[in-house]
Amino acid sequence: MAREIERRFLVRDVRILDGRRGEHIIQGYLAKEIGSMSTRVRIRGERAYLTLKSPKQGFSRDEFEYPIPVGDARQMIAQHCAGRVVRKTRYLVDHAHHVFEVDVFQGQHAGLVVAEVELPHEQTPLCLPHWVGDEITHDSRYGNFTLAEQAALLHAAATAAIAAPAAVAKPILGLPVAH
Repeated sequence: MAREIERRFLVRDVRILDGRRGEHIIQGYLAKEIGSMSTRVRIRGERAYLTLKSPKQGFSRDEFEYPIPVGDARQMIAQHCAGRVVRKTRYLVDHAHHVFEVDVFQGQHAGLVVAEVELPHEQTPLCLPHWVGDEITHDSRYGNFTLAEQAALLHAAATAAIAAPAAVAKPILGLPVAH
């Protein structure tokens, strides 16, 4: 078991990504119940992983991650994630002895750019780069599971709108807005 200690921030200046190569990530959520672990399957480049994460306690949570065959991951995402899928490109940016993972989201969340940094301890001092904005570590609207659920709901609404007459189709309200 590993302990994940991370902080997350919105990115206000994406020019820091100019000229950098990113890695495409597709991740889907198989299950998550309130107060229990989330179960995620992720394809990152030519590798795939099954990951279980506990709920956060401060900046920390338990994380269990296991490599799996890419074909299995593709099948799980296609058949068992109920549309709870997030697509993004991840860039690694070094700053003040830390590596920030900067995720540029795609699809329904295009325009959302989030930086996260893993720390060895919750009290580790962190010098923030000029290109980060508001901290969103404890804002569940920006969690990957919430974004994946939102994508599934938006996809379902779009599918229903195509199948139903315009007067019957209803918009989904109350979803977090990606900035």
